[in-house]
Amino acid sequence: MRKTWHAALPLTLICGSTLGLAGCGSDPAPAPKAEEAPVLMQAGQWTLTRKTTGYNTPTVTPAQYQEALKQVGEDKICIAIDQDGLPDPDAIAGKEGSDCSYKDKMARKGRLIATLSCKAGAGTSDITVEGNYTADTLTLGTTMTKTEGGKPVLRTTHDLTGTRTGDCAKAG
Repeated sequence: MRKTWHAALPLTLICGSTLGLAGCGSDPAPAPKAEEAPVLMQAGQWTLTRKTTGYNTPTVTPAQYQEALKQVGEDKICIAIDQDGLPDPDAIAGKEGSDCSYKDKMARKGRLIATLSCKAGAGTSDITVEGNYTADTLTLGTTMTKTEGGKPVLRTTHDLTGTRTGDCAKAG
């Protein structure tokens, strides 16, 4: 009997209780949150710094490994941004690949996670990329695996940082 009585309570009693329902009119519904503007990289002249953090081949010696870790390269490059707001994949690949394309990609709120597929000499290279970007900076970690004849022959990791320094110089 008791269960039936509770089920029959009028809404006016429930709205005045601590069980308050949103539809009772006591508190207005929260205003919808304004959607954040997307973070988009800007095309232009960039300075990219690539520091080697790992280097491995089937025959690497400790001395070769240590020497590779001393490598820091800097490129001043004009970077185009595609319709999805992503940088030219060849710019991200640097000397580790050419004719690159995005195999998969996720860019949201200044975070980029992607895999690039590139040509690399007599083989191919897959480069995984993960990190953060703003309109005029980027900080990415990359891992490249070069494959020849179906076998991995080189794996490198890099810290890639970049700063947009202005517009690209006009050709001609």
